[in-house]
Amino acid sequence: MNYKIVIDSCGELPPPYKEDGRFESIPLTLTVEGEDIVDDASFDQKSFLAKVAASPECPRSSCPSPERYKNAYDCPAEHIYAVTLSAALSGSYNSAMLGRQLLLEERPEKKIHVFNSRSASVGETLIALKIQECEEAGMDFEDVVSHVEAYINGQTTYFVLENLETLRKNGRMSKVKALVASALNIKPVLGSTDEGTIQQRDQARGINKALVKMVNLALSESADLENKTVAISHCNCPERAQMVKGAILEKAAAKDVIVVDTAGVSSMYANDGGIILVM
Repeated sequence: MNYKIVIDSCGELPPPYKEDGRFESIPLTLTVEGEDIVDDASFDQKSFLAKVAASPECPRSSCPSPERYKNAYDCPAEHIYAVTLSAALSGSYNSAMLGRQLLLEERPEKKIHVFNSRSASVGETLIALKIQECEEAGMDFEDVVSHVEAYINGQTTYFVLENLETLRKNGRMSKVKALVASALNIKPVLGSTDEGTIQQRDQARGINKALVKMVNLALSESADLENKTVAISHCNCPERAQMVKGAILEKAAAKDVIVVDTAGVSSMYANDGGIILVM
């Protein structure tokens, strides 16, 4: 099948897809204490987490330029798809759309669609894999777009963080609330909204209880799981991710469960010990 899937680096590609020429990851840039760190194969999670922990400032991310997206689209593939971090959280979607416009001005015959994931991390990954599934099934371009947009509408992202410092630093949680939560060992269960923003869905005292609540919430809201792939990404806590996977499979028969380590952007948001679950 003659297609290409472009995904920004907030979406973690499993190892086999990193070597697949039909996939291309477009890196965002992270900034900590004035140092720019490119979120590509050179990203060092351990070093990055140490820099974030030592800095009183909030780490920032910069989206790829429209020209970077344009260059990714300018290829022999007949069908080109891009998947970006939620447009409510990043400028990556707008940049990808501008890159599309730039190329279509030169090559109006190209078929390019940009998906606003309304998610992040492995939410983007699952969307990319759904595009591949549709293409391999022989769907035409318009049917792939329609089918994948419907898939996005039915997808929900959940996450539990060990460390609330990034949320406090970037203003998504007040300093007082973050300090109280840390003092009482309260861990919020967070989730995506239909618009792609973040909301608190529940909370528990202690990380393990919060993860159990997250799993139960996700399972209660997910239908037809036996035909779905579930994705888990973790920031420097593989044992915790396997615990979540086991808790899901004890209660439901998912089609598949994939587990990946967070790349740069997801590591910035999840912070050390964070878990992201997408169904």
